[in-house]
Amino acid sequence: MCAVDEATLESRPEPEQPEPGRGNPVKRWVADMVVRPWFAPLLILTCFAGAAAGVVATNPTDDTGPTTCLFKLATGFDCPGCGGTRAFYYVLTLNLPEAARHHMMAVFAAPFLAWMYLAWALPRLFPRLTWRLPTVHLTPGVVTAFLSAWAAFFILRNLPWDPFTFFYV
Repeated sequence: MCAVDEATLESRPEPEQPEPGRGNPVKRWVADMVVRPWFAPLLILTCFAGAAAGVVATNPTDDTGPTTCLFKLATGFDCPGCGGTRAFYYVLTLNLPEAARHHMMAVFAAPFLAWMYLAWALPRLFPRLTWRLPTVHLTPGVVTAFLSAWAAFFILRNLPWDPFTFFYV
């Protein structure tokens, strides 16, 4: 049983609906932009360019100050992503040997990620193109193999004897 009677509910005025074409123009503009097929690829590209510019501007390879990695501070081991920012910096500056030394798995995955982005973004940015890039299909087996290789890399890079000390960053 409800304490509100039906007469009270029926006498409530209906909420006012805005007239079509009226309302906040900024909200309308944002809603119109978000539904465009080119919006998401350009937004992702803009965010990536901003991150790349930030990494190049700050140069994470200068080794100033102690580490800020919580995993390394707590355990003393390199985390699975340790060296990824430095590897990204070296990829951006086209120093691939140093990038691979800092995080081999990130350097291995970078071309696949770039290809997957282009295969997804190009049809949205240029819908009149008649050709398409082949898409990469990430099956559960491929994902499992990559994550297993990354886990092996994580374990091997923390072993304290040669030749695994090469991966220590």
